[in-house]
Amino acid sequence: MSTASSHSHTAAHEHAVDHHHEPGFWQSYIFSTDHKVIGIQYGLTSLAFLMFGFILVMCMRFQLAYPGKPIPVFGPLLEAILGDTAKGGIMSGDLYNSFGAMHGTIMVFLAIVPLAFGAFGNYVTPLQIGAPDMAFPRLNMASYHLYFWGGVLMLASFFVPGGSAKSGWTSYSPLATIAEFEKPFNGQTMWLIGMVILITSSLLGAVNFITTIIQLRARGMSWMRLPFFVWAQFVTGFLLLLAFPPLEAAGVLQLADNLFHTSFFLPNGLVVSGQQLAVSGGGSPLLWQHLFWFLGHPEVYVLILPAMGVVSEIIANNTRKPLWGYKSMVYATMCIGFLSFIVWAHHMYLTGMGTKVSTFFQTTTMMISIPSVMILTALFVSLWGGSIRFNTPMLFALAFLPMFGIGGLTGLPLGFNASDIYLHDSYYVIGHFHYVVAPGTIFALLAGVYFWFPKMTGRYMNETLGKIHFWFSLIGMNLVFAPMFIQGMKGMSRRMADGGTTYFGADDIAVKLNISITHAGILLGVAQIPFIINLFMSIYNGKKVEGDNPWSATTLDWATPTPPPHGNFASEPVVYRGPYEYSVPGSKSDFLPQDKKP
Repeated sequence: MSTASSHSHTAAHEHAVDHHHEPGFWQSYIFSTDHKVIGIQYGLTSLAFLMFGFILVMCMRFQLAYPGKPIPVFGPLLEAILGDTAKGGIMSGDLYNSFGAMHGTIMVFLAIVPLAFGAFGNYVTPLQIGAPDMAFPRLNMASYHLYFWGGVLMLASFFVPGGSAKSGWTSYSPLATIAEFEKPFNGQTMWLIGMVILITSSLLGAVNFITTIIQLRARGMSWMRLPFFVWAQFVTGFLLLLAFPPLEAAGVLQLADNLFHTSFFLPNGLVVSGQQLAVSGGGSPLLWQHLFWFLGHPEVYVLILPAMGVVSEIIANNTRKPLWGYKSMVYATMCIGFLSFIVWAHHMYLTGMGTKVSTFFQTTTMMISIPSVMILTALFVSLWGGSIRFNTPMLFALAFLPMFGIGGLTGLPLGFNASDIYLHDSYYVIGHFHYVVAPGTIFALLAGVYFWFPKMTGRYMNETLGKIHFWFSLIGMNLVFAPMFIQGMKGMSRRMADGGTTYFGADDIAVKLNISITHAGILLGVAQIPFIINLFMSIYNGKKVEGDNPWSATTLDWATPTPPPHGNFASEPVVYRGPYEYSVPGSKSDFLPQDKKP
């Protein structure tokens, strides 16, 4: 660790200790600059968005299973709030499109990324590197508030004339501009403004994380002594910093097309409802796709890398042995970060790109699967010979491995031009992506909630409720998403309120699967009730932890008092060893904390 970095860490630690004072309610919980409070703010807000996004998709699933029938429970509420688009509690085609666009946006940009990067990253990263706080605490606070208000603005778009965005979570041009062309300030405009605000939030967070990890590591915390979780957050920070600006620029340009009738993405001779659109033309719809997917594919790894970091910490702790191939995992993570920027056009094979260009993106897409498999293999091998503790966080972490594996393997046919042409706009893509994100990433993040909850609150979550939550979630997830591969290969379109049966002529088996998927979705929703009860009940009534390190872990996040106070550490920590010194031969205990003197 460099001398400059050591001085930065010491100065930050002294500042955190010497300037401590008792803040009031607003400074403690609303406008706090403490990374732990901001992490909890991100966590609770993103979980609320996650639940809202799930409700939206369950309304869509009911429409697919029982088209033209009133939605139970939520139907009358939708009619009361949204009016004619849900007349009689029945979802219209426009409302289905709105819910589809907002479900994707909420789940990716308002729920999973903020939970993975904003919540866990904020709370755990400074603790694991021995820092008293983030490098820029006020910037950290601003990042959360921009995220929160950007999300509120997007949700408010449901109530403007014409409703919320209807052009999908990808907001493709020219559809995103012409959908409500006669109403310039519409739901799509609010979506774009909200997206620009969310991107700004992510950029502030990315700069903060990168600076913190470089400058505020504790003495002795060299790069190869960093926990793998920190490496995952570090690479994720660079992905956000480099991939989001093109989309932010694209959002501003599309906003200009919508509000000022420019034509950055509108081509010449565009005919809408039998009339040629009165714009200057000359724009390129493909330019939007390039700018969007240049962020859109690194975004997948923004989701999955923090999840891999969480799973790695839990597997090492609950097998009581070091991570197998730690350095290889670190280099594989860097490789994923680099390659993720040169695979984006495999989302665009249907745009008619030449064979040489498609071959290049096919090749890079296959290449990026190699480091992903390296990490997954290392985690599987880490289980071999371990003294495994099958607690709730470990169950979720173990389930992550095959679920992410299924998501990755089913993605390979989509990486090839020849097979992607047939599968691209079908439910096969939905099944693939959701196996990566839902039983994959979300399972890892739920594992993290159960794992770090004792450090955050000083109490355990209930194990019985946790295992009920796990088993029913595992069953529900697979019953929801596995049948989608069958539907996709039978030709069901993913963008139509009837599943695309009238367009593709899908057979009865594929259509009837919508009913079983909907019932499985209800099971999945009910399975989250034990988690919600457990989460809030355990804050006050959970079993108290026996000490500051209830899991007998080695990393610095367990060396603080429980819950960690302002400044985190009672004294400046010093690191003497690597992050996963479990079951060391000759040691009196089966773990050696990083800050324990030799």
